[in-house]
Amino acid sequence: MSHVVLLDLVHGCCHTRIAGSSPDSRVFVLCGKRYRERGHALPSWCGSAQVLPRGSTAESLFRFKVIVDELRVTSVTVHTSPRGRDALPRYLKLLFTAVYTFQYRVTSQDNLTCQSCTSSAHTDSPGEGVKERGGKEEEEEEEEEEEEWKFLQQLPALKGQMRVLTSSLIPDVFGHGFSTRRGGVSDIPTLSSLNLFSSSRRRDPVAVVMENRRRLGLHAGFHPHPLRLVKVNHTSDVWVVGSAEPESYDGMVTNQTGVVLAAPGADCMPILFADPVSKVIGAAHSGWKGTLMGVAMATVKAMVKEFGCQVSDIVVAVGPSVGGCCFTLERQQALDFISIHPECVPDPGLDRPHVNIRLANRLLLQEGGILPEHIHDDSVTDRPCVTPCTSCHPELFFSHVRDGLNFGTQVGFLWIREPGESNPQEGRSSQALEDGLSPHTS
Repeated sequence: MSHVVLLDLVHGCCHTRIAGSSPDSRVFVLCGKRYRERGHALPSWCGSAQVLPRGSTAESLFRFKVIVDELRVTSVTVHTSPRGRDALPRYLKLLFTAVYTFQYRVTSQDNLTCQSCTSSAHTDSPGEGVKERGGKEEEEEEEEEEEEWKFLQQLPALKGQMRVLTSSLIPDVFGHGFSTRRGGVSDIPTLSSLNLFSSSRRRDPVAVVMENRRRLGLHAGFHPHPLRLVKVNHTSDVWVVGSAEPESYDGMVTNQTGVVLAAPGADCMPILFADPVSKVIGAAHSGWKGTLMGVAMATVKAMVKEFGCQVSDIVVAVGPSVGGCCFTLERQQALDFISIHPECVPDPGLDRPHVNIRLANRLLLQEGGILPEHIHDDSVTDRPCVTPCTSCHPELFFSHVRDGLNFGTQVGFLWIREPGESNPQEGRSSQALEDGLSPHTS
């Protein structure tokens, strides 16, 4: 694998050699539109390097990240000036994650080789730059940050138009939906395109995920309210929004309008709860561990305890998740589901039996008092499907089981509409079955 070097000319680093680079280094030049606008010519050796697109710094670095991902590289050496050492991390924090490492080689002020680099505009020290520059330099940085968001907003949607599944069981007094993978800007294959979660262990950065969330909000109608995503710990902890927020939890409940609750899923179930009588909502993330821990009923109990809901009034929609057709566990783990009901494990004699965690959740909810007809999952055939198998439908959904560790995330989201708030989903087709989307594929 080639070593990757980024040479920063944007912030005044025109030395003619790159110390410490191996012969097979892939060198990329960051020069940007301002470098060109100031009339500077590229160094003569740039013929052997790849010059990044000369748009904004954000665009150039975004294109650089795409190349880095294509090369499957995670370590980059950056040659820059003191000013660049101060400025570049701000961009890189938004456009990269902790998967990547950046080693900086800073050219001292005495070794800068061109008039531009040694001019007063480039003489800030790393620790004093922000304080001393002020004025025009600070305005330029603010403009560049704004350019970053504008650039991301202009990127074309990938994998077709955005599509959101909605349950006909949840009344219009609530806004809700289950996202698919279409219509976002994430370009890494297993995360493409509407990945909605950024992790230090994956390659999709904060800025891209925030743009995906913005687009989802505009499409679904909860913009400009941000998503409140549960902080998954695979247990049965439930947070009552407005109280002190714990470090981690798998369920949330609220009676506040303008608060969008969201539960992630990429095989695990995003489950939405709504009480149209008391105007209370909940969202939960339920994987196989959370199912055994009872996170679904823990969310229902929190709605009852904190807001006086009646269990018989609560409706539940189970979103896209891995079906019993594709999900297996070690035999000892699978046997725990037999205690819920034998039908949850259709082949218990195998070393890795199949497990139907959706059925387990339905049975636990019904046992807790939720009416069977108030649960919308893959067993329901008289409503459009909102619980297809994520592993069976790679064109529509992310899947950890199918894609491995660098998987993307879709979400189920729910909020209480303000009085008079319109429904942008009205008139849009969410007839999943009409599009040939089945709950699972055998």
